[in-house]
Amino acid sequence: MSIRPIKRLIKSKPTIEGAGVHLRRAFGFGNTSDFDPFLLLDDFRNDVPEDYLAGFPWHPHRGIETITYVLAGTVEHGDSMGNQGAIAAGDIQWMTAGRGIIHQEMPKGDPDGRMHGFQLWANLPASLKMTAPRYQEVKAVEIPEIKDDDGTRVRVVCGTFWGKKGPVEGIAADPVYIDVSVPPGRRKTLPVETTRHAFAYVFAGAGKFCNASGPLAVPTEPVGWLDTAPPKEAEDRSLVLFDRGDEVVAQAGDDGIRFLLVSGKPLEEPVAWYGPIVMNTQEQLRAAFDELQRGTFLKPEKRR
Repeated sequence: MSIRPIKRLIKSKPTIEGAGVHLRRAFGFGNTSDFDPFLLLDDFRNDVPEDYLAGFPWHPHRGIETITYVLAGTVEHGDSMGNQGAIAAGDIQWMTAGRGIIHQEMPKGDPDGRMHGFQLWANLPASLKMTAPRYQEVKAVEIPEIKDDDGTRVRVVCGTFWGKKGPVEGIAADPVYIDVSVPPGRRKTLPVETTRHAFAYVFAGAGKFCNASGPLAVPTEPVGWLDTAPPKEAEDRSLVLFDRGDEVVAQAGDDGIRFLLVSGKPLEEPVAWYGPIVMNTQEQLRAAFDELQRGTFLKPEKRR
């Protein structure tokens, strides 16, 4: 067994999206080849309603899948396929945009004003860019949770982990998406298939992800750090990008640690990306925006 070295350890950065939603971006836009097949991860945890209530009004997507995981509050959604509803704490919304969809996501806080969750974008391979759009909504009770003997808890959102299979199926990136909680002071080894790209995003507590050479968070490549020195441990809002190997080792701090652990098989295809649309060539990208202007972006269902 080989521990995955840490390639990068960074803090998510504040940004504003939608109609003025304040969130933090762990990665996205620019060169995302290290995260392939994933394109973007946004942390929209916020306790100030005026910073998120404007939401994400009607907007298009093509060529990707969006995965929304809510921890607190609710997100009301609607789309051009006629889907309507709301996802609440512990729920998942998995939308395959395929050849085109227009949707909106409107967040509402819980009684304490909290609106917490994450949105991950997964790329679609060229062969499925223009597939029919699809929508999956998964309630919290449908997501299996495993409790290990040492108190570690894992919620399996997608993929198979420790013998449990997540409820979201038919996803092109074949991801494993788990929510991991490790108790204070515990050291936990988690398997990750060698051929996958993998990252962790910490959202509670703190700890260290052990390197092959020891329990130090030392990147394996040079990084232009924003701070004067690299962070000593992975704390809240920290993203850990792993290099190759077949397991990840987390050492929880005094308050424990909770993080998303996500892995997927890289597509290794060219990416042409602007805003909510991700294609393989600039020509395809221009065609998509031209269709938006002409009103032909949404494609009718094909007759069988």
